[in-house]
Amino acid sequence: MFFRMVYDDALAQAAYIIGCQKTGEAIVFDPERDVDRYIDLAKANGLRIVAAAETHIHADFLSGVRELAETVGARVYLSKLGGPDWTSSWLDSKVGGGSYDAVLLGDGDTFSIGNIEFKAIHSPGHTPEHMSYLVTDRGSGADVPMGMITGDFVFVGDLGRPDLLETAAGIEGVKEDSAKLLHLSASKFVSDVPEHVQVWPAHGAGSACGKALGAVPQSTAGYEKRFSPALRLVDTESKFVDFILEGQPEPPIYFARMKHQNRDGVPVLGKLPEPTKLGADQIGSASGESLVIDTRPTDAFKKGHLSRSLHSPIGPMFHTAAGSYASPTDEIVLVVAEKNVEQAVRECVRIGLDNVRHFITPEDLGAYASSGGTLSTVTDITPEELLNRQGQGEPFVLDVRKATEHAEAAIEGSFNAAHTRLPSLIEEIPQDREVVVHCKSGVRSVLATSYLLRQGYKPINLVGGFDAWAKGGNKTVSRG
Repeated sequence: MFFRMVYDDALAQAAYIIGCQKTGEAIVFDPERDVDRYIDLAKANGLRIVAAAETHIHADFLSGVRELAETVGARVYLSKLGGPDWTSSWLDSKVGGGSYDAVLLGDGDTFSIGNIEFKAIHSPGHTPEHMSYLVTDRGSGADVPMGMITGDFVFVGDLGRPDLLETAAGIEGVKEDSAKLLHLSASKFVSDVPEHVQVWPAHGAGSACGKALGAVPQSTAGYEKRFSPALRLVDTESKFVDFILEGQPEPPIYFARMKHQNRDGVPVLGKLPEPTKLGADQIGSASGESLVIDTRPTDAFKKGHLSRSLHSPIGPMFHTAAGSYASPTDEIVLVVAEKNVEQAVRECVRIGLDNVRHFITPEDLGAYASSGGTLSTVTDITPEELLNRQGQGEPFVLDVRKATEHAEAAIEGSFNAAHTRLPSLIEEIPQDREVVVHCKSGVRSVLATSYLLRQGYKPINLVGGFDAWAKGGNKTVSRG
């Protein structure tokens, strides 16, 4: 049996390629949209991808299952459970007409790829339709499963959060019921899954699909039963429910959009966007009708950027900013090092920002400025200066940390709106007052500042963030 995890560090997302080396066939679980990576990896190992499967309808990235069905004719395996609201509705919408080769699975259904057997286990809670897959290598003579594709059900040290249908998709009053479903699924996992079974989750540390995911990519059922805080509470439903719902971070605002896109049909890419390079003499018109997303480091953005640019540095912060502040309809111009263009494009399409038209290198941006082009800067304020201004008229202080961080300790009188939720709370922020923006140390606040500047505000960034404020001995309050 061939087994390979393909990990996206920025989204903390894991896809899995599992293949039968005897027949040369392979399946991909939970692929992202830029499917060429999986196709190339399979080919390099003498395999061809014949199938693709999802554990559930994702919220944090756009699925590549439809893309694989179009690109290589992969058979699609999806859950048929969860009710009509959360059943994939795109299976009869093949590009050019017709339906996809799709198999809808119920609890306990099995299928094989070559000599590898997969058993679908309904594991609702994170989502109503969620499936996990027990994997048995029949080709080696095994008659018990080696591992379990757990998706967003069992993580290392955590379980998938059950509140996203309410907090991300906007379906009110369902998180407690979802938590109870998760409790049932967790109880069955504890009682039914053998200790030796390896746990292969869809996410690792840094994902917003849980609150305390471990940095170790994989585990075993026995280890998780013994040490996972949530699994250790399955004997008491009320304690389990209270624990699993407490302290969940606000989901990024773009989760709602992608949840519905994954259910209703992710647009087929065909190929990655190929943005053209804008030279220094072409930059002046770049920020007209286009959305400029500046992926450079924060210090470089603060020192000089095109007016109304969004700051969204490449890496783990890219999706939280670009995903929350940009729209799929935006015509995008990237400010990015030439060597990082492909990476930036891939990060865009994984969250549905496909309309990437042009890119500008930092060198050409510098040449544009040197030739008389105008760049904007971020205005900073120190904790000492903020303290003085509070005494003179109390500026509006905007805390863009998570609600859990704000509750633990905050600047007195500050208003909390996590940077990933800022667009939904923009009307709460006054335009006729000075707005001082802060986070923990000064990165998220610049992301938020760039968005506020684009919306016509005049924000000021608190240098060093809350940490600098508290270190200076200034007053803080607890809201816990």
